[in-house]
Amino acid sequence: MSAADLSSEPTVVARPVLTIAAVERDTRISKDTLRVWERRYGFPQPLRDTNGERLYPAEQVERLRHIKRLMDMGYRPGRIVGMGLAELLAMDIVATPDSLPRTEEGLRRRQELEHLLALLLSHDVQALRRTLGQALLRRGVGAFIKDIAVPLLVDVGEAWSRGQVAVFEEHVCSQALETVLRSSLAMHPELKDEPRPRVLLVTFPFEAHGLALLMAEALFSVEGCLCMNLGTQTPLSDMTLAAKAHRADIVALSFSAAVSPHQWVEALNDLRAALPPNVEIWAGTTAAMSVQRRVGEGVLLLNRLDAIGPEVARWRRAQLT
Repeated sequence: MSAADLSSEPTVVARPVLTIAAVERDTRISKDTLRVWERRYGFPQPLRDTNGERLYPAEQVERLRHIKRLMDMGYRPGRIVGMGLAELLAMDIVATPDSLPRTEEGLRRRQELEHLLALLLSHDVQALRRTLGQALLRRGVGAFIKDIAVPLLVDVGEAWSRGQVAVFEEHVCSQALETVLRSSLAMHPELKDEPRPRVLLVTFPFEAHGLALLMAEALFSVEGCLCMNLGTQTPLSDMTLAAKAHRADIVALSFSAAVSPHQWVEALNDLRAALPPNVEIWAGTTAAMSVQRRVGEGVLLLNRLDAIGPEVARWRRAQLT
């Protein structure tokens, strides 16, 4: 075969394969879950290296991304793990319609969100923070969280599931939002006359994500609540001590989709048993509707941040009766 013949042959580019640890990082599906699905549903179907370690082809990792995204929306693994990529994509489109109204205002908001996503993908962090800060000043904290922060996180999540956003870029977006919200909270006027309810914000040791907790703190503050945010990964014993020291009326927690509902339902029930009956527990989670019956009395599950305002009003009315 001549050199000319060799040069005319098409170049074959091998698609990468990932280790189980890399798949866990890339998809946020635990190693144990991947192994269980392999046995129970026949997917994923990893290859094996010379040492017998699992290796996952790129096309399987892409399917796993979409499966994880649909699970975050409430779909059960038994329904979707066996689906092909085309079916998963079709379900994703149905499950995540554009929630913005088809009006001139809705179009402006969509353009604003697309601009923010473009800044994120261009890695212009300074411009991203500045634009987010300007949006907060224009709208106020409540509308900023509802109209900008939450939809932006949804857009970033969708882009991640399509492989258009890397994990580090998700972290950059979260950090930019945290910076803007912390600056806003620092400038919040000091409350007077023993405002209530007194709210302790916290997460369990297995929950490392704190952005939702920070957004909840901002919304509680807008409602005139006195907040103490302990941040993430706090042991149950410290939660109960802090609730007593802060004289908390409400202990508010958040749970990301990365944490198994079974894990946090059990932890919530343990916390309920450790706190006085008059202290309410509010937990923010997208899985609220599917597990409400598994939590005890005195635990309120919220699947939307904008439910905080009405629930605070409900709490205050109850104190008058």
